[in-house]
Amino acid sequence: MAQIWAGTDIGKIHHHCVVLNAGGERLFSRRVLNDESELLSLLADVLDIAEDVVWAVDVADGMANLLINVLLNHGQQLVYIPGLAVSRASAGYRGMGKTDAKDAAVIADQARMRRDLTVLRPDDEQAVELRVLTGRRAELAADRTRKISRLRGQLTSMFPALERALNLRNHGPLLLLTGYQTPTALRGVGRTRLTSWLRNRKVRSAEALAEIALEAAEAQLTVIPGQKAIAQIVHSTAEEVLALNAKIADIDGRIEDRFRQHELAEVISSMPGIGPSLGAEFLAATAGDMSRFGSADRLASLAGVAPVPRDSGNISGNLHRPRRYHRGLQRVFYQSALISIRSCGESRRFYERKRAEGKRHTQAVLALARRRVGVLRALIRDRRCYEHKLSVTGCA
Repeated sequence: MAQIWAGTDIGKIHHHCVVLNAGGERLFSRRVLNDESELLSLLADVLDIAEDVVWAVDVADGMANLLINVLLNHGQQLVYIPGLAVSRASAGYRGMGKTDAKDAAVIADQARMRRDLTVLRPDDEQAVELRVLTGRRAELAADRTRKISRLRGQLTSMFPALERALNLRNHGPLLLLTGYQTPTALRGVGRTRLTSWLRNRKVRSAEALAEIALEAAEAQLTVIPGQKAIAQIVHSTAEEVLALNAKIADIDGRIEDRFRQHELAEVISSMPGIGPSLGAEFLAATAGDMSRFGSADRLASLAGVAPVPRDSGNISGNLHRPRRYHRGLQRVFYQSALISIRSCGESRRFYERKRAEGKRHTQAVLALARRRVGVLRALIRDRRCYEHKLSVTGCA
């Protein structure tokens, strides 16, 4: 029986599925509820048309999770085409309007014509857990960054000298702001009592922090209008940041535990610069399955560390970062490359060689990151740990 292609435009409540044959003729079009019984009915109806089906989706997680797992659990072939690619391809199809049915048809037609789409496969339970945990950590870290930014703005409007003096990413300064926020309050408590207050709360370098805070308080005698209200907001915001720090510390422990339990943990963490946090992010993005990426070049391209040409006219050799890449993977390889420059002699020498060739700092780090992609992929493929002697054969 002939092969058919089923493109599905993913939605939160409903999906739309369009089926095309080898000639691009539309055989089926249906809007379906994002519900297991409805999706199973859709699967049965499409298989009635032909048993050889290639399913294609424009979303690979989140609201597409139920459909993806229904299809994979029934042994269906499934590919992913990014929404941006669908949007750009739509311009080449008939009609100016945008509908779910048209998008689904474009997805099916692109799957019919292209052979470079990512094949979706079932992930193991540990990889899924790591993806959930690292995603949650990223959300908490973003919330913390926003609250620290607000805290700085609030403190600057009332007590700029203290804002300049404190590193609000550290525990001690945040704890200080839960007790004392204004110049008047700090001058009133005095150095001895403030130091004792900080020590009782197990703040490191309590004397130095008290000294810094009192110096800032002595430098401002002006009382700002609305100071009491601002101080209350500073107090509550500092407590919120401390609570977020505790949540992040807790989830970091859970991430490390899950990462250590993975069969590839020892191999991945043997690479200089990759610890439990970055290793967990790598597994969350790849599931440790290197067969999903045809080559190191493709993995590097997905990670955004393989430059692509953008030539025009007489200009050639104009290399840029790809427009489409996995930000999480790029963070893993870029950050680990930065760390390895400080901790690994081979990486440091490679970086210095690139700098001597005239490359800027970022370019040299990206070149190192690209080199490390091939090394890590080979280590995972061969199930062996990194050894420094590998550098002799060209590894970073």
